[in-house]
Amino acid sequence: MTKTILIAGATGKTGQILTRDLQNQGHNVVALVREESDTSVLPAQTALRTGDLTNLAADACDGADVVIFAAGSGGSTGPEMTDKVDRDGAMRLVDLAKRAGTKRFVMLSSIGADQEDPSGDLAHYLKAKHEADEHLKASGMPYAILRPVALTDGACSDQVILGDQVDASAEARRADVAAVLAEAAITGRLDGQATNMQSA
Repeated sequence: MTKTILIAGATGKTGQILTRDLQNQGHNVVALVREESDTSVLPAQTALRTGDLTNLAADACDGADVVIFAAGSGGSTGPEMTDKVDRDGAMRLVDLAKRAGTKRFVMLSSIGADQEDPSGDLAHYLKAKHEADEHLKASGMPYAILRPVALTDGACSDQVILGDQVDASAEARRADVAAVLAEAAITGRLDGQATNMQSA
């Protein structure tokens, strides 16, 4: 059954692969993009919906069977933008998806986001991701949360490890992450789970 899938972060490295994967499977992808986004990186048939995660309109998720949050503020932004995009933007998108009657929400999170009070260089980012993840869990919508280890480029390996066996110091290919996100969105196999992930 063909689904309409809204992706926040479709123009990012992982989002581009995810968009192609879902379209190749016959689904309708709607990319939620800022006005200044470079949409030339997306397939020509991708539907575009203008929206900024720091100021989302109430109808941002209307018509979407599934919403995927694969966005991020980026490594060069400060704590304020991390909060606005990775925490507040994600939480607002969850709320709007629920209001729109979305059937499933898939969150791209990060290894370590299970901690309520993380430490280290990424502590602020991980806390923001943790709060967004917890908000999704409490939403009442069917959800899947994927927490990959450090992201790398490279072709899809089709070999991934999920769950407690994941090595936090390992790597996850973006193509593998996109494949798991697509499967979670379409099949619901990971519904109700927040799971770590690495490429095997």
